[in-house]
Amino acid sequence: MNILICSDGTPASDNAARLGGLLAGATQARVTLLGIAENPSDEQPLRRALDQETDILRRTGVEPKTAIQPGEPTAQILGETSVKKYDLIVIGSRRRNASGRTYEIIKAIEPPVLVAIGACERLSRILLCSGGKHFIDDAVRLTGTLAAALHAEVTLFHIVAEPPAIYAHLVRLEENVDALLASGSELGRNLLAEKKALEKLGVVVNVRVRHGFVVDQLLDEMREGNYDMIVSGSSRARGPLRHYIMGDVTQHILDSAECSVLVARYRPPGPAKGLWQSLARLFR
Repeated sequence: MNILICSDGTPASDNAARLGGLLAGATQARVTLLGIAENPSDEQPLRRALDQETDILRRTGVEPKTAIQPGEPTAQILGETSVKKYDLIVIGSRRRNASGRTYEIIKAIEPPVLVAIGACERLSRILLCSGGKHFIDDAVRLTGTLAAALHAEVTLFHIVAEPPAIYAHLVRLEENVDALLASGSELGRNLLAEKKALEKLGVVVNVRVRHGFVVDQLLDEMREGNYDMIVSGSSRARGPLRHYIMGDVTQHILDSAECSVLVARYRPPGPAKGLWQSLARLFR
């Protein structure tokens, strides 16, 4: 695994170094610590901060490669990730509510982005938000890889919109997780496949399903679950511009989370694949 930790010399970047070091130490990843000086006057304070962040990483057994680049942060991170392959980008958030720049970075770059919120000392409980569709497979694999290395427990979490009262029997089915996973429904099959993929990596998995308004239920789960990291997603925008779209749910998570947030990349199937899958279902 190849991890890029980005620093602007602020305390939030120290949090990114701590979290990146925790992950890199567990996964034996290679680490690049990239300092970005937006103004010439920032360079000397940035060098001092990078020395401190290098010490933080060394205490986790990680020896980073360090570089400093001048310029606008989003552009510099985009440039770095365009010429080198990284599996994960770690950035710090200066406050609980994510800034516009955090959103810009998440939307602009190709690799998954881990936003360090607060001083993370451990990663033992991970909440993986699932839409119940196949296009989260990459997020499941990444979460499973990290969780296995960290010996962390994963809660696979899905929210179902509240149906009309006449479908109350469906609510009862979906609230019974074991029955849902054995039901053969599309949601049941997909959640079961995600659970098995995580378990194959040696991860302990809990499946939770809640009903109601998505944002309300998600925020309740975040408050009640005492999680160390939340995994949500973003999808590639249609058209020639290579950027990602953050849905309202991911933005609400970033704005409200009191722990770090991993924004994974969801890849919907292309038109051809989707067509063949639809045709194949007709003959099952």
